[in-house]
Amino acid sequence: MSTTERPRILVVGGGYVGLYTARRILKKMRYGEATVTVVDPRSYMTYQPFLPEAAAGSISPRHVVVPLRRVLPKAEVLTGRVTTIDQESKVATIAPLVGEAYDLPFDYLVIAMGAVSRTFPIPGLAENGIGMKGVEEAIGLRNHVLEQLDKADSTNDEDVRRRALTFVFVGGGFAGAETIGEVEDMARDAAKYYPNVRREDMRFILVDAAPGILPEVGPKLGEWGLEHLRSRGVECYLDTSMDSCVDGHVVLRNGLEVDSSTIVWTAGVKPNPALARFGLPLGPKGHVDVDATMQVRGTDHVWAAGDNAQVPDLAAGKEGAYCPPNAQHALRQARALGDNVISGLRGFPQRAYKHANKGAVAGLGLHKGVAMIVLGRTRIKLKGRLAWYMHRTYHGLAVPTWNRKIRVFADWTLAMFLKREVVSLGAMEHPREEFYEAASPVTAAASEEAAAERKTRVKESRAAGRPEDRDSEDSRQEARAS
Repeated sequence: MSTTERPRILVVGGGYVGLYTARRILKKMRYGEATVTVVDPRSYMTYQPFLPEAAAGSISPRHVVVPLRRVLPKAEVLTGRVTTIDQESKVATIAPLVGEAYDLPFDYLVIAMGAVSRTFPIPGLAENGIGMKGVEEAIGLRNHVLEQLDKADSTNDEDVRRRALTFVFVGGGFAGAETIGEVEDMARDAAKYYPNVRREDMRFILVDAAPGILPEVGPKLGEWGLEHLRSRGVECYLDTSMDSCVDGHVVLRNGLEVDSSTIVWTAGVKPNPALARFGLPLGPKGHVDVDATMQVRGTDHVWAAGDNAQVPDLAAGKEGAYCPPNAQHALRQARALGDNVISGLRGFPQRAYKHANKGAVAGLGLHKGVAMIVLGRTRIKLKGRLAWYMHRTYHGLAVPTWNRKIRVFADWTLAMFLKREVVSLGAMEHPREEFYEAASPVTAAASEEAAAERKTRVKESRAAGRPEDRDSEDSRQEARAS
């Protein structure tokens, strides 16, 4: 038992699974039955399916994140990282945003740390690549793309222009296909505001090592999505990979070489590497090994779900199948996991998680998308505008809280009547830069030195009886002030 009067349920991670699990526990828990503590480096949850639309400006970035404290008012929300977990003594070490790390005892543990971008040792990738796992990256990508249009419109250097207007996306799954579809749509639409940039000047390249894209919706819809992107001028290179991108010089395995200032990496995800420090049983790919109830094997007080766990897929009907990492499973696993934690707290039997796939939807830009809906044994395949409506309807209703649902639908409604915003706010990434330059001691010293030089020049000119040098009026005023 922890040192608190009530047992503590520690939820590590405030993403989709962490938020919904904590919310479910709080809903099912009796008053005073336990303390729920959620620890995450960020104070908000990001609804990742909306990141491509946030990058394209179709949704305000603020509306794709959900503040944890607002959604979980009855929980203890700690902004920081769990660095180590002692399973024997049931103590976690918390590293807060500021100050020294401290120990936090717990009685029950939920691991919901999600996934991070899966990368490979490709030369230049770390220095030049842009991911798409967080809202910060989506905002950064949008600002970056618009800045490239600014550069291309204002330069006479053809090499600089060509490099700025070449956009490379690596990965043809949901994240990659949706992001290139949305960003291409936004960039070509924005080109009409740049007199020296034509839509056909832009070059969009999609690279994937697989023979097709969008495997989540099946081969036929994936093929339609591929042909649709190609019809919009997107160059799609399949069965190949990126070998290097040093200084933005992209080299593909098929021999293609291009220079680009924009390299977006969406080639899959992997479990959070921090899991290796927690003393939990891990699968061959680094996922936490759990049984069908999502309880970590060999424990009676630890559960895991979502992208960081290999949850058996009982609906697949075959041995060794695991649930794919998507929002559909994350939501349903979180609800089932919350119920099982309550059952474990009360000593009741836990229920196995089983959820049949209901299909998948993907947006490929404004009024463009693919959707596969599963109703029993029937599979309904949609493409184009209708699929795009299905995509927006599903995710608009799936985003947590009515506050965010209303704001997202409001964004979409206003976009029907108002034009896209095409302003880059890249300066927001370094908000103190201009003030720092103004207030910097180095800058101040340089200003004083320049003033002293002007003062000396004025005195010498007067002594020699010569007309004063340029900036004479300013020099006289400075001389008087001295």
